[in-house]
Amino acid sequence: MYVGWSMKTNLITISPDTSIFKAREMMTTHRISHLPVTDGKAHLLGIVTDRDLKQAWASPATTLSVHELTYVLQKLTAANVMTKDVITGTPDMTIERAARIMFDNKIGALPIVKDDRLVGLITTSDLTEILLTALGMSDDSKRLSLLVKDRIGVLAEVGKHMAEAHINIRSVLFVPLRGHADYWQLILRVNQTNFQSAVQVLKEAGFKVVVDYVEDPTPYLET
Repeated sequence: MYVGWSMKTNLITISPDTSIFKAREMMTTHRISHLPVTDGKAHLLGIVTDRDLKQAWASPATTLSVHELTYVLQKLTAANVMTKDVITGTPDMTIERAARIMFDNKIGALPIVKDDRLVGLITTSDLTEILLTALGMSDDSKRLSLLVKDRIGVLAEVGKHMAEAHINIRSVLFVPLRGHADYWQLILRVNQTNFQSAVQVLKEAGFKVVVDYVEDPTPYLET
């Protein structure tokens, strides 16, 4: 999955001379937290976040009167508060690489640039939606877990049993099992109507199936 397939492209942007009052109004109206700043030709100059605006409101508040504060804020524009050294991505970047960049740099949005022009934006909310979709999260599905050794062929083995039982796997996820070296959580999501059958098929195949939280997963480790 690539950023270009998932990014927002119908962007709301502002110019450097947009007042911070207008920027705040736009964020409120459109329910967004990030406003890319461009030169009108899609060249990215910076980005303004809701945090930037909150800091602008708070910074002089302790020393100025209400009248003086309003006067100062009226003079501030996007150019005064925006982040100029913007971390960006590209449409051909993988989703996981974009997530890594955003996590490491503690940013909530990644402007996407191609040929020096802003073409999209992806946010942490977008990444959460992508994750939930990839996990097959829905009201008509249910998950089960197998705590398997890190070994070749385990996924093929599970898939074979499911195929023979005519059970469709909605999604698959491997996650390291913390505290247990060389063990992974193999998380499957299947249709609710097939859930009990899937559990039974896997148990008959010799797997220890986890369907609810257990404080100590040791008894469920594959031997």
